[in-house]
Amino acid sequence: MAVNPVYHQTNDRLQEELVIIQEAKENPERFGPLYQKYHEQIFRYIYQRMDDEHLAFDVTSQVFVKALKNLHKYEYRGVPFSSWLYRIAKSELYQAFRDRKARRTVNVESMHLFEMVEEMEEDDSSANKKKLLQCLSLLKDGDLQLIELRYFEKRSYREIGDILEITENNAKVRTFRALERLKKLFMK
Repeated sequence: MAVNPVYHQTNDRLQEELVIIQEAKENPERFGPLYQKYHEQIFRYIYQRMDDEHLAFDVTSQVFVKALKNLHKYEYRGVPFSSWLYRIAKSELYQAFRDRKARRTVNVESMHLFEMVEEMEEDDSSANKKKLLQCLSLLKDGDLQLIELRYFEKRSYREIGDILEITENNAKVRTFRALERLKKLFMK
C-alpha cells in the first residue's frame, strides 16, 4: 500500500514545523500557519465521522481553540503536529456524540471503497461497495477508526499509534485484527 505524502513528512519538514510550533508557543499570533496547514485535514476527519457539515465545522473550531489554548503542553514525538490535533479531534468528536446522544456515521468516499474492496481481493462492483459500507457500519468504533486511519487516510502505523496513544506495534496488531473482523463480516 502506498503512503499518502500529505500525511508523511521528511525529517527536515518535521523540524521546520517544530520551529513554527515553538514560535506559536511564544506568540499565539504565529499559530496561523499550523491552522492553515491542518484545518482541512481535521475537518475531513471529523466530517467523515458525523456527516453533519455544520456540526463538523463547530467541532473543528473547538479542536483548534483547544490546540491553541493547550499549545504549551505539546511535546514533539517525531511525528507531524497533526497527530496531536487528531487526538484532540477524537476527544472532541466523542464529546459531541455524548452531548447529542448521536451515533457515529460511516461517511466514506467511493474511491476509498474501491481500495478496500481491492484490499479484500474482490471486484469493485456496486453490490460489493454497498456490502462493504454495510460491513463498515457494523464495526465497533475502535476498529472503524483503525481502518479509516490506515486505509482511507493512509497513515503509517507510527502515526496511528501516536494518534491513539498506543505503541506502533500495537497499532499494527489492532489494525490487522480489525481488518480480519471486517473480512469476516464481508464474507458472510
